[in-house]
Amino acid sequence: MIKIKMGLETSGLDAKLRKFWTVSGDKIALIEKNYDRTKGSPVFTVGGKYTTRGWTEWTQGFQYGSAILQYDATGDKAALEIGRGNTVSMMAPHISHTGVHDHGFNNISTYGSLLRLMHEGKIAYNEWEKQFYMLALKITGAVQASRWTTIKDGGFIHSFNGPHSLFVDTIRSVRALIVSHSLGHFLQAEGDLKISLLERALQHLSATAQYSVFYNEGRDIYDIWGRTAHECVFNTKDGNYRCPNSQQGYTGFSTWTRGLAWAMCGFAEELEWLDRQPDEAIPGGKTAVMNWMMKAAKATCDFYIENTPADGIPYWDTGAPQLYKLGNYLDKPADPYNDFEPVDSSAAAIASQGLLRLGKLLQQKGDAQNGNRYWQAGLTVLDTLFDEPYLSTDPNHEGLILHSIYHRPNGWDHIPAGSRIPNGESSMWGDYHARETALYLQRIINNETYYTFFNIQ
Repeated sequence: MIKIKMGLETSGLDAKLRKFWTVSGDKIALIEKNYDRTKGSPVFTVGGKYTTRGWTEWTQGFQYGSAILQYDATGDKAALEIGRGNTVSMMAPHISHTGVHDHGFNNISTYGSLLRLMHEGKIAYNEWEKQFYMLALKITGAVQASRWTTIKDGGFIHSFNGPHSLFVDTIRSVRALIVSHSLGHFLQAEGDLKISLLERALQHLSATAQYSVFYNEGRDIYDIWGRTAHECVFNTKDGNYRCPNSQQGYTGFSTWTRGLAWAMCGFAEELEWLDRQPDEAIPGGKTAVMNWMMKAAKATCDFYIENTPADGIPYWDTGAPQLYKLGNYLDKPADPYNDFEPVDSSAAAIASQGLLRLGKLLQQKGDAQNGNRYWQAGLTVLDTLFDEPYLSTDPNHEGLILHSIYHRPNGWDHIPAGSRIPNGESSMWGDYHARETALYLQRIINNETYYTFFNIQ
């Protein structure tokens, strides 16, 4: 269980943030100099060098989005040109990519961030450039929404596994639909049928909250408050839910911690968006929607706090088969160099943002007790993550946050000489989300505009 540092001040992380952005800038420049883009998108490091891994093209937006975040945080114009130039030259195929559930990852992180910077006055206003970003965002939301499976009580954006498959990951990608809807767009289908992107977004959120998250309500004997399933399987003929499953976790009945983190972050940021909408704009009623979404957000954040080691860095799956060999591993800091099961720092980077955003929202709504608990838990995670052995200070290592895991069951992660488990490597999504959370916190410390994905108008 995380030992939450209730006395840790937000400003207490200021020095670590300054060091973080210095290291981050060096890594971005190193990747831009060394990486061979003809090999595809960089996914994770092997021996400190970014390499690709063909599965789906879901990380390129994190690569160029990281450079945009670097500019946002530091004013580094070279980083802006890396991010903006490559968005224009490299990201167009991602807008119309019909084969993935990752539009909110790739395109909100690039086109969305650039539009946000223009809206906030951090880059020069240009009407044609603005319309270019807006068109990309409108289309990406509609293409993502077309990847649709209808079930008895709604529907969801299905994963690359096929129409039967609901991934918990996609909770973070559904923001593509929210942005597109906010820009006045919709999906037009056969017979000129106009499909509301907001309604599809809410249905996907509802399916994730109902099926991917558990609430200790007797669904099965592993039904624990806040546990998540990576994948939910449906019968596409009759629309019925069939079972939990996992692609990257240990089993459908344990919790893959990066999937848990996606849910924490996704629900929290969508709650922030919903909270700012007028009641009449939300189908089903804003209060009702926020209630079930808040339940999911609190449950997943509670589970993370209860099932993560004392310093806030989780192991890759709460049911990983050799965790028992570590003894009382939840009562002490995580050990990335142990002989049995790897940690996943990328899950911590994603989860910390969910904890902070939910904590902030609850504080604003007058729930200081829960709000402070989640907020301080988020700070506790970052206090560990933004320091060694997780912050990558080796100038020759291209990764920013060490000890990330991609796909433990498939054995894709690099195991260094002398070790029995993967460690010492980074991932593009882990590095990006660490930067995103660092920017979020820095803006609060500096009393800047509150950072959201939807601050585009």
